[in-house]
Amino acid sequence: MPALRAALAASLIVFVAACEQKPADSTTPAASTSLKAEGPDASIQKSVALLKQGDFAGLMQHALPPAEFAKAKADWGKDAEPVTDEDRKKFADTMGKLVEPDAETKLYAELEPQLKTFDATYQQQIPMYVSMGSGWLQGMIQQNKDMSEAEKQQALTAVNALAAWVQKTRFTDPEAVKKVLAIVTKTARSLNIKSADEARALTYEQSMEKARTGFQGVKEVLGVYGFSLDQTLDSVKSEVISNDGKTAKVKISYTLLDTPLTGETEMVNLDGRWYGKHALEKAEDKPAAATPAEGAQAPAAEAAAQG
Repeated sequence: MPALRAALAASLIVFVAACEQKPADSTTPAASTSLKAEGPDASIQKSVALLKQGDFAGLMQHALPPAEFAKAKADWGKDAEPVTDEDRKKFADTMGKLVEPDAETKLYAELEPQLKTFDATYQQQIPMYVSMGSGWLQGMIQQNKDMSEAEKQQALTAVNALAAWVQKTRFTDPEAVKKVLAIVTKTARSLNIKSADEARALTYEQSMEKARTGFQGVKEVLGVYGFSLDQTLDSVKSEVISNDGKTAKVKISYTLLDTPLTGETEMVNLDGRWYGKHALEKAEDKPAAATPAEGAQAPAAEAAAQG
């Protein structure tokens, strides 16, 4: 299935390349909104709303105190590896297939002769793959020393829900594959990045907009297979359990693939704004030489955990 692998890989290549850039000031309206009147539960809901929009610039600004956010932006792209000739070739080969005229039709024509054989093999082997994958994830969760028992149980329930979805979903259905190829090629064209060097030269703000475009493409692809990220995010509810003005504990409930999940998160009030305690600890512990991708993923991961 080389064509399909190339199509899926391209979205990851562009997303990662777009994230390894030099920063510039974000002017996202949602990110600059005053948060002083918001409680800890409202802060969580705002993170969820920003994530739903794919507003990663706003999410980063919302998740970090001003000084930490400024530092993260200042460090953005400092340690990005130089673009190699191999990088240039891989980018050109992959993206070239996705943005050429009628790319989705050409990719499907390349894929179609192998589809039936692969489909039969895949459907037979998927229970084994699901079992191996979920077992590996469950093991990682159980061994994680930073998670409480309640957090582990929530994570395990989420893994089981995702495993059930994967097992019942026919990813190789020809009509679904056609839709996925159409989405991936449309997204690649919308990104409008001509080379690996151009991707590396994107400013912080440009990178965040490219990431938004890629994220919307991912949501559309998942939607083809019945997994609505928007529906999951819309289901998020937050309820304050305790709040002494400085710290708060908030109960989070949401539905993932028809599976109800609940958990708790701790929030910290700094200068009238509420932040996830885990995100703050990550920001404080992060070495100065951390990669740009790591800097972006920390607040996003915290928001996802809260939601």
